[in-house]
Amino acid sequence: MKTLEKSAQQKAGGNNAGAFVKKLIRNQIFIPIAALLILVIFNFVADPSFFAVTLSQNSAGYPVLSGNLITILDNASELVILAIGMTLVTSASGGQDISVGAAIALAGSVVLRVLCGTESRPETLQAPIIVAFLICCLVAMAFGAFNGVLVAYFKIQPMVATLILFTAGRSIAAWINNNELPIISDESFGYFGNFIPGIPVPTPIFIAIICMIIIALVLRFTKLGLFTQSVGINAESSRLNGINPEFIKFITYVILGLCVAVAGFIKVSRFSTINYSVVAKDIEMDAILAVALGGNALSGGKFNMAASILGAYVIQFLTTTLFKFNVISSALPAYKAVVVIILVVLSAPVVRDKLAELRKKLSAPKAAVKEANQ
Repeated sequence: MKTLEKSAQQKAGGNNAGAFVKKLIRNQIFIPIAALLILVIFNFVADPSFFAVTLSQNSAGYPVLSGNLITILDNASELVILAIGMTLVTSASGGQDISVGAAIALAGSVVLRVLCGTESRPETLQAPIIVAFLICCLVAMAFGAFNGVLVAYFKIQPMVATLILFTAGRSIAAWINNNELPIISDESFGYFGNFIPGIPVPTPIFIAIICMIIIALVLRFTKLGLFTQSVGINAESSRLNGINPEFIKFITYVILGLCVAVAGFIKVSRFSTINYSVVAKDIEMDAILAVALGGNALSGGKFNMAASILGAYVIQFLTTTLFKFNVISSALPAYKAVVVIILVVLSAPVVRDKLAELRKKLSAPKAAVKEANQ
């Protein structure tokens, strides 16, 4: 009797474990978690020192944390912030904004213009940093609104609509500062992109955490997430239920513009200057990849913000790993292209149907064996 009870408990435990594994695999966040685990295991086997974190002194003599993990968290900050806005835009409009890299150059140029005034290398700041940041936000949100109007009200495809700013954005950024490369010598401006004296953790990590907390609160206490997904799934049905699809699409582009402003502010603060043609180059591709790596459909609809954010960290983890093994920067897009191909293939409806059929065929013999035993 005890043997029968024990075997029954073992079967129940096995069934529960199997159900948990199936539920985990079907969960949207499984893809970025699996990718992160693969990278962790690979680096642990190849070079365990990859995960070492040390406390050292920077050039100013302040104690700071250093190591590959700190580099990943630090350098991923801008991408994480962009992934938040890109996820909302993708969900609502079923398309992507390819102009965020150029918009970051534009936003950074505005910050430097306000802080430098008419001089390219001022000895003191010509305006408070908070004023420069707020003006940067307004300008970036205005350009986001421009993209939003084209997509939401003029019904232009997102990639085509944002191609305008993608093409002209960096030229406008250079024009704002009269094609000069302004340099800010005030150390306080560099705190936002590097370290605050006495705090060993890079400041961009804190800024990214603040942005994550804000978007979590917005999605928790407002209907933005629900309305965005509803519009992305079926805009006409949403209209019949009292939702304005055009406004929802428009507001997501404005929010992305705000994310661009924060990312652009961090970018120029890191170096206290700007290179219009290089800053945030191809970052829009990484932002789109972060959304896809999070398991979100690039055609719009339901989204998982946490998965997109984790996807951004996975991308930076991959980039840091490749640099660790001396892969040249020009070859990075090729490796990322492989990831994109795998994600696109796995997310294709035909492939999903085939995998579902294969799972049924594999589970059929097991079910037959169980019935025979019973």
